[in-house]
This record gives sequence, structure tokens and C-alpha cells, in this order.
Amino acid sequence: MTGRIDLALPEAEYHAHPALSSTGARRLLDSPARFDYWQKHPQPGKQSFDVGTAVHTRVLGIGAGTIPYPDEHVTASGAVSTKAATVAWAEEQRAIGLTPVAPAQAARIGGMAEAVLKHPVARPLFERGGHPETSVFTTDEDTGVDMRARFDYLSLTGRPVAVDLKTTAKSASVDGFTRTVADYGYDVQQAHYLRTLRNRSIPFYFVVVEAEAPHLVGVHHLDIEWVRMGEARVQRALELYAECTASGIWPGYPTEPQLISPPNWLVYQHEDEYGPVETTTVRHL
Repeated sequence: MTGRIDLALPEAEYHAHPALSSTGARRLLDSPARFDYWQKHPQPGKQSFDVGTAVHTRVLGIGAGTIPYPDEHVTASGAVSTKAATVAWAEEQRAIGLTPVAPAQAARIGGMAEAVLKHPVARPLFERGGHPETSVFTTDEDTGVDMRARFDYLSLTGRPVAVDLKTTAKSASVDGFTRTVADYGYDVQQAHYLRTLRNRSIPFYFVVVEAEAPHLVGVHHLDIEWVRMGEARVQRALELYAECTASGIWPGYPTEPQLISPPNWLVYQHEDEYGPVETTTVRHL
């Protein structure tokens, strides 16, 4: 059994859906109060162009296209002109569904997409008879929370696979992406997606391409420790969502004073330079 799958849902409609997303789950784990504010104060869409979105469009073959600014709308330094004629031209392109990009951006987008599509492991992952930008919805059986996920690429026939395409300004190496997973909670993303799909055994791969030339590509999947950590954190996020929704209370940080201790690495550094730290019990009124 899988969650409800929609292969043709427009991206804007997906993001407007009230069900809990992976991003929402991660915000909940950070702070229910911050999540509640985020829900009640939606931010306007980005005006600046997102290179990552364009790379997705090139690789997945779906989404808004791009068009480079022609020479007459670019300054000698390579920047986009601010003249009225340039602004008018850009508005015309957006009106027909294209996003104008500076020549340097266009070259970067093309290089990143080409690197992914030439990769001997990454490209075949996107060629398994599946669908890009697949929206999935379900109601969680344990908590009753409505969930949603949007897979970059999902195939449930033949050799099933779920693929998430990431662009990074950092490293796509094992060490580099390990830090990125920790920083951005991609273990939570994977667990949330597969729980929404109601198929936690499907292989899930992250295809990561670097923003800087030569646009190296890494293909990664999370080991069992990451999987279990992500599942536990998603479970907690769902429980928090159910509890806060029922009570109407979305707590922030603890109100009582918190005792702050130095991290182990700083203690070791101090001891190397100054010797052992003497500790005494401090009482507060």
C-alpha cells in the first residue's frame, strides 16, 4: 500500500497544501513556535533566480525554462543591464513562462546539468520508467497527521527507486555531504518522504552536483544509523504536530534558566593549554 500519488499536481498547488511537509517537520523539531510563525506568515516567492531550480528543470525535463540575456542587455563586465529596455525584455520572457538569466548563470546551469546527465550512475537513476516531481499524500496511521512529500524522481515499477537531486556550493564528496546531511536534516527528509509514501524499503538516493566547475557529482545513500535517526526524528515531529494542534500551544525555548556547559572539544583544548579544569558546585537562588 502506498500514499495517494499525484503525477501532475502543479508545484504551487503542492506547496499551498496544508499537510505537513518535510521542511515543516524539520522546522517543528527546531522549534514549534518558529514553525507556527512560519505557517502564519508565509514568505513571498523569491524574486531572485534559483540556479538549483533551473538545474532540476534541465535534468528532470519539467518546470520553468530559462533564457540567457542577449548581448545587448548585458554590460561589458557581464552584469545584466538596468536599462528600461532590458527590464521590459525580461518581463516579456517571464510572461511566456521563461526565466531570464545572466550569461554566467546560464553557463553554470548548463554545466551542472550536463555533469549529472553524463554521470554513469546518476543518469540511469533518472531513467527507470518513473516520474519527475511526483507528489504524494497520506494520513499517518500512528498520529493521524496529514503528510505530503514531493519526490524529484520516483519509480515504483521494475526496479523501484526514489531520487533527490541536490545542488551544493560545498563538496559533493562523502565527507562533504555527510556534513550537509547533518546541517540540513536530510535524514529527516528521507524518512518523511518514505513514511508519506508508506514504503520505507524503497531505495533512496541523493544525487549531489557541485555549483563550481568542474561540477563534480556524488551519488549517496544513507546508512542504517542515519535511517533510524531520521525515522525517530520524524516520529517526534509528527507527535509534536499532533500535540500542538490539539492544544493550540506551540512552545519556543524553555522559559526557565538553562545551564550551559562548554562542549567537550573546548574543554580538551583548554586542558591542553591551561591544565585540568577545576569544578565546584555553584548554587543559584
